[in-house]
Amino acid sequence: MIRAREEKLSFDEDQQHAIMNNMVDARACYKPVSKSWFRGVRSSKFRHVYGVPAKREKCYDNIKITKNAHDSQFCAVNPKFLAVVTEVAGGGAFLVLSLDRTGRLDFNASRVTGHTGPVLDIKWNPFNDNIIASCSDDCTIKLWHVPDGGLSRNLTEWLVELQGHKRRVAYIEWHPVAENVLFSAGFDHLVIVWDVNRCEAVSVIDRHPDVIYSMSLNRDGSLLATTCKDKKLRVFEPRSGIVVSEGVCHAGTKASKVVFLGSSGRLLTTGFSRHSDRQYAIWSQHDLTVPLTCETIDSSSGVVFPFYDNDTNMVFLAGKGDGNIRYYEVVNEAPWMHYLSQFISGNPQRGLGVMPKRGISTSLCEVFRFYKLHATRGMCEPISMIVPRKSDQFQEDLYPDTIGTCPALSARDWTSGMNSPPILISLKTGGSISTHKPRIYKPRTLTVFLCVSCRLLFLFALQIYLCSAKN
Repeated sequence: MIRAREEKLSFDEDQQHAIMNNMVDARACYKPVSKSWFRGVRSSKFRHVYGVPAKREKCYDNIKITKNAHDSQFCAVNPKFLAVVTEVAGGGAFLVLSLDRTGRLDFNASRVTGHTGPVLDIKWNPFNDNIIASCSDDCTIKLWHVPDGGLSRNLTEWLVELQGHKRRVAYIEWHPVAENVLFSAGFDHLVIVWDVNRCEAVSVIDRHPDVIYSMSLNRDGSLLATTCKDKKLRVFEPRSGIVVSEGVCHAGTKASKVVFLGSSGRLLTTGFSRHSDRQYAIWSQHDLTVPLTCETIDSSSGVVFPFYDNDTNMVFLAGKGDGNIRYYEVVNEAPWMHYLSQFISGNPQRGLGVMPKRGISTSLCEVFRFYKLHATRGMCEPISMIVPRKSDQFQEDLYPDTIGTCPALSARDWTSGMNSPPILISLKTGGSISTHKPRIYKPRTLTVFLCVSCRLLFLFALQIYLCSAKN
């Protein structure tokens, strides 16, 4: 019995020594290791971003939003105006409202009504907040000047009409750096690059065998990416029309969309798999043979539109007919994109306009703002994406310098082969900047004015001559 007790004591001592030898310093638990014990959670200042829909009185109500099935946003916004494509009996029209004109809209509100066919896309000039471009089923692109106070009557007189497409014009995009350079994609399978100040085509890209689904320019506008019905993703040098790279995009038959991920050298596409699952894929712009990654989103049927914020490296994916907006953070290594969260709503969306970064509210820690067109009722609803912070002071890490209203190049400089990064502004010192540029683009106005002046001078001189002849 005594021997058994001695053996038990000896065993307990050996066990205690083993435990002491294997103890770990508790301070090491706070050091980062390659595999964290809270696997699946990563540190990000955007992890808790949440969406805040505007109150009813801050929405734009009683709008006859177009019911056109075309895969476009039908909405464009800047710090001065909101534009929405509307339903009309004949021709094409879109509504332009001052941004502060919220609430229920008058049924007879003034519109832009110069197109003879339905309007398919609208885009505000990034360097002049009073100029908007529209493209239409009537095969034309038109530029319009909206006065600072908004429209007091229907606007039927355009500044410039660009004619060159043989079939309806589906999409338009302004150059992000060069002034007065506009891109248009038509159902004639052409992409035309326009110098709108001279009303002429700079380049015609005829490399698509089928309908073009979308187009996107990189941060300095030196490359153009397109997706096509032939299921291919292409990257062009837009001035020469040379194909830099191309590859098969998504295997599904429905429309795919593309957006450049800033100046990272990568692109993001959304589309459908062979089994009609919605997907996103990330590509290197230099090699489009195989995607860097391809992930399934869900099994819904609506086309997914991607939106990229260069300042926060966030991507927002919004499906047509969905009520939710998913958002992700882009990183520079595999898996290239991390899911953050989603904004959920019970109201499906027909289209989404995006406010330029210079128009958001930094005091609310707002990093992105959508203008959502409701699919089931005539309403446009602002949705702010907020980063929760305790202080209402300017947050330097959320707001790096962003693209301003000054072009880095003229159209002539860009067409001659020059490239330049965009000119940036600080949101701390220059937030909510809007442009106040004079009305331009219309040399024929000057010609008419001179003709009228000459006629008046001639009549005045004739009257003097007749009076002198009588005397």
